[in-house]
Amino acid sequence: MRNFITFFVSSVAIVVAGSTALAGEKVLEFKLVTKPVDVKVIEAANVEGQTVVSGKFFGVAIFSDGHIGVKEFVHSGDMLKGSGSYYGYSTYTFEEGAITARYTGAIKDGKSNGEYTILSGTGAYANATGTGTIESAPNPFKGVNLLNIKLVVRTPGS
Repeated sequence: MRNFITFFVSSVAIVVAGSTALAGEKVLEFKLVTKPVDVKVIEAANVEGQTVVSGKFFGVAIFSDGHIGVKEFVHSGDMLKGSGSYYGYSTYTFEEGAITARYTGAIKDGKSNGEYTILSGTGAYANATGTGTIESAPNPFKGVNLLNIKLVVRTPGS
């Protein structure tokens, strides 16, 4: 009986260790081109240059190896003469699954910097957590934003 208990406890420990080993971390880095879809800009009364922006946006993620993804998101910003804070909620959809994240950031001197907190995922990213960064990229295009995105995606073991 004692050998059976020792074997059982050892087997459970191996299974738990094996499950933990299946957990993974993947870094996704890509360019993101975004465009407003349905956006409302409201000017604050009696505060020159103060606006509140809110709306839906769409984006395309482009990886250096050529594969792509899409992003649908809602965004809100509080801007004074083009600088201020923003936040929103994104869902990135890739061939292997989707990632939903909340982001926060700021624009100053025309440059955007922010951070992601990954909330969930599906497919290969099921139950994902993690973080990420948002950074402006040089943009030769009018009417769209061009950003460098880095997501550090952690998926649990099964």
